[in-house]
Amino acid sequence: MSEEKQFHESPGRQVSLRDVRNIGIMAHIDAGKTTLTERILFYCGKNYKIGDTHEGTATMDWMEQERERGITITSAATTCFWKNHRINIIDTPGHVDFTAEVERSLRVLDGAVAVFCSVGKVQPQTETVWRQAQKYNVPIVALINKMDRTGADFDGAVKEIQTKLGANPIPVTLPIGREADFKGVIDVFANKAYYFNPDDQGVTITEGEVPAELQAYRDTTFENNVERLAEVDDEIMELFLEGEIPEVDKLRAALRRATLKAKAVPVAAASAFKCRGVQPLLDAVVDYLPSPVDIWDITGSDPATGAELTRHVGDMQPFAALVFKIMSDPFVGKLYYFRIYSGVAKQGMTVLNPRTGKKERLGRLLQMHANSREERDEIYSGDIAAAVGLRNVTTGDTICLETDPIVLESMSFPEPVISIAVEPKSSGDRDKLTKGLIALSDEDPTFRINSNEETGQTIISGMGELHLEIILDRLIREFKVEANTGAPQVAYREALSKPANSDTKFVRQSGGRGQYGHCIINLIPQERGAGITIENKVVGGNIPKEYIKPIESGIREAAASGVLAGYPVIDFKVEIIDGSYHPVDSSEMAFKVAGSMAFKDAAKKAGIELLEPIMKVELTTPDENMGDLIGDLTSRRGAIVEINAGENSFTRVQANVPLSELFGYATAIRSLSRGRATYSMEPAHFEKVPKQIQDKIVEKK
Repeated sequence: MSEEKQFHESPGRQVSLRDVRNIGIMAHIDAGKTTLTERILFYCGKNYKIGDTHEGTATMDWMEQERERGITITSAATTCFWKNHRINIIDTPGHVDFTAEVERSLRVLDGAVAVFCSVGKVQPQTETVWRQAQKYNVPIVALINKMDRTGADFDGAVKEIQTKLGANPIPVTLPIGREADFKGVIDVFANKAYYFNPDDQGVTITEGEVPAELQAYRDTTFENNVERLAEVDDEIMELFLEGEIPEVDKLRAALRRATLKAKAVPVAAASAFKCRGVQPLLDAVVDYLPSPVDIWDITGSDPATGAELTRHVGDMQPFAALVFKIMSDPFVGKLYYFRIYSGVAKQGMTVLNPRTGKKERLGRLLQMHANSREERDEIYSGDIAAAVGLRNVTTGDTICLETDPIVLESMSFPEPVISIAVEPKSSGDRDKLTKGLIALSDEDPTFRINSNEETGQTIISGMGELHLEIILDRLIREFKVEANTGAPQVAYREALSKPANSDTKFVRQSGGRGQYGHCIINLIPQERGAGITIENKVVGGNIPKEYIKPIESGIREAAASGVLAGYPVIDFKVEIIDGSYHPVDSSEMAFKVAGSMAFKDAAKKAGIELLEPIMKVELTTPDENMGDLIGDLTSRRGAIVEINAGENSFTRVQANVPLSELFGYATAIRSLSRGRATYSMEPAHFEKVPKQIQDKIVEKK
């Protein structure tokens, strides 16, 4: 460690900061994330027996809804120890409806284990979580799991990591056999074979020589690894050019450096379900993924000036942490999960929330193990824990010392794409329903609640049908309230066709003091994803400065309620160029109304087009059913993007399909393929709605 990276540690720490690993387990749905986590907890001595997702006994899938469906819905945190290293693990969901859980977990993690199914290889949601990891510069170790499955293909999966994800995969272990013959793994660098005893669930590992028939395979992989590391590491390049074979320790050190810079991805082989290859993966986590010390510079901003600030890890630094998850617990109330970047959290200490400017008190501090907890007096730099007792704190908030305020980078979440109307089954349950919905929206940034002013209905929005189904299920089980629901509605958006302007006056005379507001605006459409920009170009004081904000507020409110069919208007720029005021009758309210009227007038002149969410659908179908399923996608206004002939008479089809056409799709493909086809989908982008469909939507409104 270089001189400038010296740091001080609290004497109460169990392990040094250098020996801490904050990792997430991420992957496409059903790649084996939770099964892998269960094995890790077993081998680290955290659990005395292995839980199973199929039997509903997985520790990390603790919600009833998770155990019933065999999927992960909420990210669960736990801590375990491997070879004197503390590993804080977050098991994240694979289903696209719960992408926010992955997003916020990756924001606070230093490294990740990406799990790939050796048969499915790189699947759609794998690409999504990979992009999320790159967004937060999270180094990755890859695991090719399910090597015992029929059709397992380690080399094919490694190749897809390179071609589809653009990564530089470096195999550190290779499979010995595959499918039913998968027996163990080869350590590529050490040139050793490891076998796992099935009688004690793989706890006993036997070391041996590499099987003769696999020696050439190992040697070729080793040579390729050296070449690939030489391309990204100067020290190995120097030895390579001199014709030397680098020592194993030097290769491991070079791979660690390359992994931390996201220039390489160590790849391991395993079957978590059959308990083979998990311990070498733990070694790879310790050897190649970063400790908090490796993420030395923690950047944030000064809440008062916005200027950039830098903090460093260490227990003696000023306290700063990021709240990344809020969860309702029936026993202790709200749990606020946080990651400490610098300093130490102490029970009862007072902290500042720079977003609100208010002080908060850290009540009880809890070290979480899925949904069980262990009380702690102190939580140290680099650790992940939960607090009870915070009040005005939301996901993405920084908590820090009042004397050393800092705002850490928060996280962004996708917009909901589907909505339904809900109402309580009995009028007496209205307050319980509202309370439950608010509590769930506090936990989940992609779950929104709105009220339709015209109909008085409560509208809830989320990332997909499963997302809203889970929300309604939780209302019944956790909040003891049942709700009637309307048919799912698509979250359309409105956009401008062309630039326009408006010169609008709001004038009211009512005997006494009147109302006067006048503004002239230019309305300019922007590219998709640009957001809303409002610029003040008024000169000469024709509109006093105190009335500019109300005009902006009026414009934003009008855009949120829509012009054509009541959906939010997106991606535009407004220039407030001129106007006038009355010294007596002008008020903030008058200018707010004028801003709203001017926006609606200009938007009507510009022409509004409706946009609909398009989903990226990936379908795996038996060849014999491919024609029927492609025909079905086309009938749903789907555009086929790619067709790949796979193995075992299965074909992978990728298409872009409007969300409005996908309700009930699961039932359709089940019947068309007699239950053999599978699919996944994720939001891709917004596209213009065809004119005849737009007219129908507007007519309904």
